[in-house]
Amino acid sequence: MTIQTQQSLSGFLASEPQLAFNAKGEARFWVRIGQEHFERNDDGTFTQMETTYHDLVMFRRNAERAYAMFNKGDAFIAEGYTHTSPRQRDGETVEVEEFVAKRLGHDSARTNYTLQRRRTVPPLAPATPSNPKPAVRPVSL
Repeated sequence: MTIQTQQSLSGFLASEPQLAFNAKGEARFWVRIGQEHFERNDDGTFTQMETTYHDLVMFRRNAERAYAMFNKGDAFIAEGYTHTSPRQRDGETVEVEEFVAKRLGHDSARTNYTLQRRRTVPPLAPATPSNPKPAVRPVSL
């Protein structure tokens, strides 16, 4: 069986997240994100290039969770796909690109946090060997 992959995106939240609901009551999370770009130099150093900005959206329950967890400035990693659609801007139709995130998490390489699990895991019972070794006694010669 092959490994299933999707597009991914990493960056930082450049705006405050917004949460809205459609007529059906389904949540829509929207945020403007930034991506820093770097160019590798011949000597092994890096030069920072211009930061680009894009739209990221999520829907339904994941949108509500993301809204509760993320703030402006947070570093993230997202999994999903790019969606392009026509929009009216200043009387003209333009193609707008947005990243539709199916999953969104903090970037552990750039974020310090404490994990709170949704379920409690019972503590492990102390290991008891199935065939215990007999105690070793000193031998005098």
